Amino acid sequence: MDEFETYLTSLFDDRSPSQVLDAMRYSLLNKGKRIRPRLLFAVLRAYGVEVCRGYEAAAAIEMLHTYSLIHDDLPAMDDDTLRRGQPTCHVAFDEATAILAGDGLLTMAFETAAHAGNDAKTSLAIVSECAKCAGFEGMILGQAKDLEAEKKSIASEQELQEIHIYKTGKLLTLPLVCGALIAGKHGDIKNWQTIGKLLGLSFQIQDDVLDVTATSEELGKNAGSDAKQHKATYVTLLGIQEANHKVEVLFQEAQDCLNQMNIHKEWIEEIFTSLIHRKK
Repeated sequence: MDEFETYLTSLFDDRSPSQVLDAMRYSLLNKGKRIRPRLLFAVLRAYGVEVCRGYEAAAAIEMLHTYSLIHDDLPAMDDDTLRRGQPTCHVAFDEATAILAGDGLLTMAFETAAHAGNDAKTSLAIVSECAKCAGFEGMILGQAKDLEAEKKSIASEQELQEIHIYKTGKLLTLPLVCGALIAGKHGDIKNWQTIGKLLGLSFQIQDDVLDVTATSEELGKNAGSDAKQHKATYVTLLGIQEANHKVEVLFQEAQDCLNQMNIHKEWIEEIFTSLIHRKK
């Protein structure tokens, strides 16, 4: 991942200096978990494709993810002060700069994605997937549903599942689909979409559990934020034990789907294992 981090940093070379650019760099280059790039690279390796061919797509996805975190942390949304172990963007700079930094990363993502394929058709397909997964019928829809759910005294499991499938699942599905597009394996995309949906749901349930079982230092963000926001979660709905069991079931379903594919699975399975046992 070091080479990818170097590539990511290089994307800010020769840019017009501004406080917004500083805020964009601050938020993107602080080395988060990079789960989405790791997933994309694992798919490429599974198909025998060089990882470097996915750098542009992975960078675009990480920009989309980081923009969403900046905006999610704003006072009008979750009003959080800690992200990835450091002050959130609006705390480190100011609210207006944070909004613009998120906007900047969002638009920079599409600038980068436009060069993500070996040909114009593939690049266009990747840009389209980025728009669909991050847009008003993707991640943003999940965020909107999450805000709506906060107004209720309790949400059903079905409502929570729908929120997580969109809010978290879409951006975890995106790298899997982009990997298949870059590798020219269009026939596998439906399988990757199913796997991404399962991963997204399980990942968010884990976040619900970690929010009440881990410390802020371990998480790199404020623990207990769900309770502060009076959010319905899988923990409040099912309890910690049943929520953890749900995670195991979802990961097994994702593994079963992966087993149906004729690819080198070990790199994807390695990420599955790290995700199952993650503590932050």
